[in-house]
Amino acid sequence: MIDGLVAGRLMGEASRRVDKAGRGYIVARVLARNRADEEFIVNVIAFDEAVGQALVALRDGESLSLSGGLTPKVWTDKQGIVRPSLDMVATHVLSAHQPGAGA
Repeated sequence: MIDGLVAGRLMGEASRRVDKAGRGYIVARVLARNRADEEFIVNVIAFDEAVGQALVALRDGESLSLSGGLTPKVWTDKQGIVRPSLDMVATHVLSAHQPGAGA
């Protein structure tokens, strides 16, 4: 896993989920861009309560920065084009709503 810092905009809204053992976690998707203006979808999961609360407080399209472990992936869109994506286990989040929030 790669330690990473990602800045982007929330895609949709974060949602709370519960695993089979009854433990809660948050999932979200973030749209990020690189210097070449290429888009990347970052699939985010957060187990820390403070990070989760910060994510669910945000609305679709709001800006945020996340840090945590990254795993590079690829996916194929409807036109058959292979595109990059990232999976992130978020450990910290920063937004206009919760400056400095995180674990």
